[in-house]
Formats: sequence, structure tokens, C-alpha cells
Amino acid sequence: MHLAQLNVAHLRAPVDSPEIAQFVAALGPVNAISDASPGFVWRLKEDEDDPTATVRHDHGDLLLINFSVWESRESLWNFVYRSPHLEYLRRRREWFLRAAEPYSVMWWIPEGHIPTLDDGMSRLRTLRENGPCPDAFTFTDFHEPQAPRPQREGNLAGRPA
Repeated sequence: MHLAQLNVAHLRAPVDSPEIAQFVAALGPVNAISDASPGFVWRLKEDEDDPTATVRHDHGDLLLINFSVWESRESLWNFVYRSPHLEYLRRRREWFLRAAEPYSVMWWIPEGHIPTLDDGMSRLRTLRENGPCPDAFTFTDFHEPQAPRPQREGNLAGRPA
């Protein structure tokens, strides 16, 4: 299983404004750190050739979305809290509004699966509406992957065919 994560943040100003310029300048270096991190699998990109391009979506111009897949909790944790990314995370209040509700969600996916943005936003909605659960959780309320259910032999009622 791999770990999918989505986080959202509302910018204080449009992405092309001077107030956000330092953040935009950091996108390329931070994305390069992410992409080179042990355990990194995938991240949503708007433009393969422009690491500063923000992802276009239908959730408002000031909502920035980060969406990625990692091999494990530890690999994501190490990128977020034990790499130069942490320096920018500490400065988030300069560029983003304080969130009034959960802004980050994680869930387990099969290896090789790439989740959709709709799936990620749905997981975030689940977390906001119901709290942490095996299908939508956070670092604080983490859920290990559930073991696959064994297949029963026979028909659906469990009786031999």
C-alpha cells in the first residue's frame, strides 16, 4: 500500500501578487526536494516543464492544492518535517490564511494507483464532516493500512457452490 496525501491552503493574495512572490519562488526548489525524497512516488503537476505552475481546479483561484503519493508514513514525515521543506512550512502564515477546518488528509491506496483530485477532495470532505477514520486521517490521528479481507470460496452467502 502507498500513502496518498492532499492538503489545501487559501492564499492571502493572488499567486501573481508581490505578497506571494517569495512563496512562488520557493515552489521549484521545494518541489525538487519532494521529487528527490526517498519514498516519493508521485505528485499532481499542472505543467511538467514548469515547477512553479500551480494546479488549476474548480475550487477557487486562491485555493492552493498539494497532492502527492508516498511509499510510507515515514517517507512523507521525513519530507514534511526533516527536510528543507520545514523552513517554508514554518513561514506558511506569511502566504496563507489560517485554516478554520482540517486542511490536510491522508489515506491508503494500492501500489501503482494514482488517485484523482476529486477523490482527494472527497477524502478531505469526509475528514471535515466525520473526523478521522481509516479512509481519511492525519498524522495526528493516523490509521495503518487495513489488511485485505480474505476471499471466501463458494457463493456470496458463504455456502459451497
